[in-house]
Amino acid sequence: MKLIKRLIITVCVLLMMNITLLCGLSSKWWRFLPDRILGCIILVTIICMAYLFLEIFPCYERGFKIRLQILSGGYELIITTFFCLFIEIAGHIIFYAAYAASPITTKGVIPLVVINGIVAFFVLLLHYLNGFWRTAIFSSQLGISLRVLMFFFWWLPPVNIILFCKWCAVVRRELIYEKHSYLLNQARAENTICRTRYPVVMVHGIFFRDWQYFNYWGRIPQALKRNGATVFYGKQQSSLSVSASAAELKEEIRRILAETGAEKVNIIAHSKGGLDARYAISLLGMEDWTASLTTVNTPHRGCQFVDVLLAKLPKWLICFVSARYNALFRRLGDACPDFLAGVYDLTAASCAVFNHKVQDSPKVYYQSVMSKMKTVKSAGFPLNIGYMLVKKYEGENDGLVSVSSAVRGNFAGLLTAGKKGISHGDMIDLTHKNIKGFDVSEFYVQLLAGLKEKGF
Repeated sequence: MKLIKRLIITVCVLLMMNITLLCGLSSKWWRFLPDRILGCIILVTIICMAYLFLEIFPCYERGFKIRLQILSGGYELIITTFFCLFIEIAGHIIFYAAYAASPITTKGVIPLVVINGIVAFFVLLLHYLNGFWRTAIFSSQLGISLRVLMFFFWWLPPVNIILFCKWCAVVRRELIYEKHSYLLNQARAENTICRTRYPVVMVHGIFFRDWQYFNYWGRIPQALKRNGATVFYGKQQSSLSVSASAAELKEEIRRILAETGAEKVNIIAHSKGGLDARYAISLLGMEDWTASLTTVNTPHRGCQFVDVLLAKLPKWLICFVSARYNALFRRLGDACPDFLAGVYDLTAASCAVFNHKVQDSPKVYYQSVMSKMKTVKSAGFPLNIGYMLVKKYEGENDGLVSVSSAVRGNFAGLLTAGKKGISHGDMIDLTHKNIKGFDVSEFYVQLLAGLKEKGF
């Protein structure tokens, strides 16, 4: 079906590219009409309308949202550009070879071919640019670096060819990933495998908030909801002490229970959010209202590199960063952000005291999961810097948290994939990056499916 679609687009674009030649050499095809000019107008109108329609609606992918429809169409336009280019070049070579071998000289053919070539060039250029800008604007996977390189080196062969191939490969993988996700969710829609007994509360880590228009968890919540989950958020402030964040989390969970009428909740907590949830369960009386706690890349034993930085950095610099952070997040919605309180509670020394005081409740099912980066190139700033610091003091890590620090309760496993591995941000789909060998949304879908099987 896709081959037929590409063939239709290719034929239509080729006709549009050679419309001058068709009008100039093929008027004999409509001699039965009283007016040959009318025949030419009919031909041009039909070709132009078909071309315009396919430029606006180059394809339709069932189930795709508007963004992906546009992206898929852009990919088809780019691919068919090169089909048309090769066919047009071959056609001109054959035409000139036949013309040179012919003993008969046809007056006016050469100027007509030159004009046709100019028209063909601009038609194909518009066709390509339509596809290029569709993919450049609507792809979530191309990345800034590839876009910048293409902007500066589109004119430089063979660099532009290499960049173009990379560009098409990224877009193609994105479309395959999205289509696979759609078909998978469609196939199991009736099973509602994420419809757990208790609602899910997703708790963010430090330096973030649960904003309405920027979801900390990326595409994950939508995937869970499509599979039957009832999802809420912790809504604690971006940076507070663990005890203060836990108190805010407690109040939000009580509000959720009152709204839904549920007896308990399942908590999925990332990074420092795991410590906030543990404190709320063990010391703030939430054990009777919590069925399970899943911690994701949580520094249960703290981060040794934080201890080192706090000891070595000048006090004035720490205070300056703290003041600027607190001022910024007040404007972003926090009532009383406390940068230093949040950071100090992540030190290895503070977490040692924390773990002595905060004991797991026998009434709650605890599980943890962790990922790791494989190289410093696995993530951008600041996780690449964090990776080197943590590796020096604690070994394998995700860019912020060491593997050894994240293991607690029923350990669900260490996640890694491909050549780069999975970073701290990748585990919450922070950059919406598709990782070969790891579907982050599907991971959480299966995580909730597992909780459902356990009766939670």
